[in-house]
Amino acid sequence: MFLKGKTAIVTGSTSGIGLAYAKAFAAEGATVVINGFGDEAAIEQERAALAQASGAEARYDAADMTKPEQIAAMVDKAAAEFGSVDIVVNNAGIQHVAKIEEFPVDKWDAILAINLSSAFHMIRAAVPHMKKAGWGRIINTASAHSLVASPNKSAYVTAKHGLAGLTKTVALEVATCGITANCISPGYVWTPLVEKQIPDTMASRGLTREQVMNDVLLAAQPTKEFVTAEQVASLALYLCRDEAKAITGANLSIDGGWTAA
Repeated sequence: MFLKGKTAIVTGSTSGIGLAYAKAFAAEGATVVINGFGDEAAIEQERAALAQASGAEARYDAADMTKPEQIAAMVDKAAAEFGSVDIVVNNAGIQHVAKIEEFPVDKWDAILAINLSSAFHMIRAAVPHMKKAGWGRIINTASAHSLVASPNKSAYVTAKHGLAGLTKTVALEVATCGITANCISPGYVWTPLVEKQIPDTMASRGLTREQVMNDVLLAAQPTKEFVTAEQVASLALYLCRDEAKAITGANLSIDGGWTAA
């Protein structure tokens, strides 16, 4: 358990990729703070399972990722309660798809706030604690869309490109402080959210399940296979190892070859 004694905060971690990160860190002994929306009972069940897996503490924080003061409070509370904030994973994100001339302004603002600005506020609050400890890992969930664009996703692509730039800048600023900052850029990941989209797409386009998966969702991924949340979490776990301390400022693709073209 190489993360025993470390504290990790993972945003957007009540399900999907974020929960997979939390589980991976807990399995290596980390104290974990999860964050996000969902059913209270389900969140409590996941929190308890994380505590049992880690043999350490696990806590849920309901901080709203659009509220900078709540983000800073989450970080400071974890540092006060557990002694440090060693790992932050900025994973919270939302999506909306529309043509640029029809894109709702409120959706643009929300996507930029949650997918990009929340990471800035998390990092800004966490770095002083990491500098004090002389060790830290900042991991940002970007996307293949941090490297390439798709139509009708102006806000999401903008936010993810911005997140990649933020990561590089922070990496340079903390390079001599024992802190690394990296992006992980997944392609399409098999999550409950993706699975739930398939029946609607089948109905609206008159396609079979296999056609939706291969010709719509996986059209850009040469492997024709979904990335799994566990694969993404394993990469994050590696970045926390001492063997990975020279990896910083990187944008690491895990996308089945999507961005190789």
